[in-house]
Amino acid sequence: MTRTWHPADPGVLRLPSGRLVRGRGLRRPLAAGAPTPAYALHLLGRRPPPVPWESRWIRWPDFRLPTDRADARAALQEAWRRAADERVEIACGGGRGRTGTALACLAVLDGVPAEEAVAFVRRHYDRRAVETPWQRRYVRRF
Repeated sequence: MTRTWHPADPGVLRLPSGRLVRGRGLRRPLAAGAPTPAYALHLLGRRPPPVPWESRWIRWPDFRLPTDRADARAALQEAWRRAADERVEIACGGGRGRTGTALACLAVLDGVPAEEAVAFVRRHYDRRAVETPWQRRYVRRF
């Protein structure tokens, strides 16, 4: 079994360093036989249901920002670090706003200039990622 994602898998973003991270909307269940993450970061307003893999929850209401910015930064740093050799998934309800924002922050950690990170994620993950002006500002200040 491979320890990282396949670059062609749906939702997989390749960061400049080569790290692969999957973004996903939790409202869409995993397809039968789809690979599961080793570690997931769930960005939701409410605690998510348990999953059979290691996960961490960041309280992050829909269309908003994380309620605890320091905790979110630490969680994103951990996700970026683990993505070097594990299947890491970043997920919110729809897989665009909060997930896109978090993926853009991972891109910043990976060396993408903060002012270019949203465009990077929109180009390589989802053209509608990072949905609100305050999410874009959060990435620029990350």
